[in-house]
Amino acid sequence: MYRFIETIRIENGMAENLAAHNRRMNDTRKANSLSVGESVPDYIKIEDYISPSEYKELTRCRVVYSSKIEQIEYFPYKVRTVRTLCLVEDNEADYTFKSADRTVLDRNFLKRGDADDVVIVRNGLLTDTSIANIALFRSGNWYTPRIPLLKGTRRRSLLDAGLIVEADIKSADLYLYDKICIFNAMIPFGEIELNVEYSFSL
Repeated sequence: MYRFIETIRIENGMAENLAAHNRRMNDTRKANSLSVGESVPDYIKIEDYISPSEYKELTRCRVVYSSKIEQIEYFPYKVRTVRTLCLVEDNEADYTFKSADRTVLDRNFLKRGDADDVVIVRNGLLTDTSIANIALFRSGNWYTPRIPLLKGTRRRSLLDAGLIVEADIKSADLYLYDKICIFNAMIPFGEIELNVEYSFSL
């Protein structure tokens, strides 16, 4: 089986959004076990393997797993500066599962030119940056791509709370939106928010 990862935000000794991480991890384990003809593994919980109380500063916990959890690592975390973005087209991009193999993301990140990061476009529709899900603001609502490269855990929580709405966002229609927000398990919604007009190199 391939190796996959979950990235857990820890702050003040508390691990965030574990229910969503557990659900995605076990769904991934099940889907990939079936794809290689293995029996479906038992449900496991990340909280049985990590020790968040030892970490008071903002920490990234990296959980590596296949059919079982293989490795737990902890790293101090600082949000990477993102002020500019560029659109890159990759109709073959596939990152359905949060794999330890980031080849598809890395090859697109290398196309960023002078921008800080990329937004990957697949078949004319916006998906994700190289590190995060996105949402775009228009007429009082935040819209997130209906089919992202990866269905992130924070994205799921925001959808469940009604704070973002799924939509097909065409790259050709980018000018219709006012702002873009970049978020993932480590980056809270609203922490990186950019003006579309000034942040994209089109």
